[in-house]
Amino acid sequence: MQWVRTSWTKQSRGGPAATRRNAAPVGFRLPTARRPLVHVVTMDESTDFTPVSSLHEGTPSRSEVVLTEVDGRLRVALVVTPYGMPRRWRRPPAVRLSPGEWVRWQVNYRFSWPLARGGAWSYRLDTLNLAYGLSTVDLFTGTPTYHVDERALLR
Repeated sequence: MQWVRTSWTKQSRGGPAATRRNAAPVGFRLPTARRPLVHVVTMDESTDFTPVSSLHEGTPSRSEVVLTEVDGRLRVALVVTPYGMPRRWRRPPAVRLSPGEWVRWQVNYRFSWPLARGGAWSYRLDTLNLAYGLSTVDLFTGTPTYHVDERALLR
C-alpha cells in the first residue's frame, strides 16, 4: 500500500507553483521491503513538492482504509478525514480486488486554520495506491486496475 499526500496553500493555487504541484507524481516505486507495508510519500509546498518517504511494516490503520478479505477477494474502502471539506455525503462503493489487481483512489480536501492562526485555508490531495497479492516495486507508477476519483471542487 502507498499513500501519496500533497499539501499546499493559496500560494500554489495558480501560476508556476501550481504547475509544479500539478506535476507531482501520484505513484512511486515501492521500497524493497517485507510485505505487507505502508509506504507514505508526502510532498509539500514548503519544500517545493520534493517527495519525502517513510515506511511502516504491517497493515494500514482502519481510520484511513478498511480492508476485508472475502471469498478470495479484497474489499477496499477509503475512509475520508472528518476534518476536511467538502463533506462527502454520497461516497463511491468499495472496490473489490482479485489477486494481482490494484486500485488508485484519490480524494482532496480543504482545511481551515483557526482565526488565531490567520484563518487561512490549506489543501491536500490524498492518493491511495493499494495492491492485492504480489506486486513489483514499480507497480504504482503504471496504470491501475481500478481508479476511483473522489476529487471535488475546492474553493
